Amino acid sequence: MAFKPLHDRVLVRRTEGDEKTSGGLIIPDSAKEKPAEGVVISCGEGARKDSGELITMAVNNGDKVLFGKWSGTEVTVDGEELLIMKESDILGILS
Repeated sequence: MAFKPLHDRVLVRRTEGDEKTSGGLIIPDSAKEKPAEGVVISCGEGARKDSGELITMAVNNGDKVLFGKWSGTEVTVDGEELLIMKESDILGILS
């Protein structure tokens, strides 16, 4: 991939949403909500304090993360739709 986020930004690939409800009904594409879950593809080096000291990132490549419903900006990289967001938009890491 030819894209490297800067500073405290993270590139995330959304995971696919559920195809069925818990009751077994199939959800059409037009009614699906975009999932607020994804996998970190690439991370910047981190933010900097006023003193210039680097604050390391809490997330790493390959981490499965949760983020806010309206977080990030959709971008297309190498024909794939991805999200770029600040690390602070990430709510947590799934284990």
